[in-house]
Amino acid sequence: MPTINKDIAQQAQDNTDFRRVILTNKHSQVVLMSVEPGDDIGEETHEVDQILYFVDGEGDAVLNSKTSRIHAGSLVSVPAGTLHNFVNTGDRPLKLYTIYAPPEEEPNTVHKTKAEAEEAEKQGS
Repeated sequence: MPTINKDIAQQAQDNTDFRRVILTNKHSQVVLMSVEPGDDIGEETHEVDQILYFVDGEGDAVLNSKTSRIHAGSLVSVPAGTLHNFVNTGDRPLKLYTIYAPPEEEPNTVHKTKAEAEEAEKQGS
């Protein structure tokens, strides 16, 4: 299993990709995300637990149709089976890292844009 010891908040701040998997272990995974102003992650439901920590920007968390505000320092827990979306309502990218348990994405996945991520999902990769 890979190991890392890095400043995760700084990595998330520096990330410009919509989705970048930086670590995949047997039971967990760490993914960096950058969501452009006016965009969102996309409404979805996972069969795994997800924890998101926001390092920059502001927006809305929508969990099972209930909306709450998010900002730098917000921690959001999304249990498996929860319908969710995160919307960037600010004027700069919404930066975050998320932990999936167990892993959700393929190891080393990089989607530079949301459109690229959506196309990969259609392709099944």
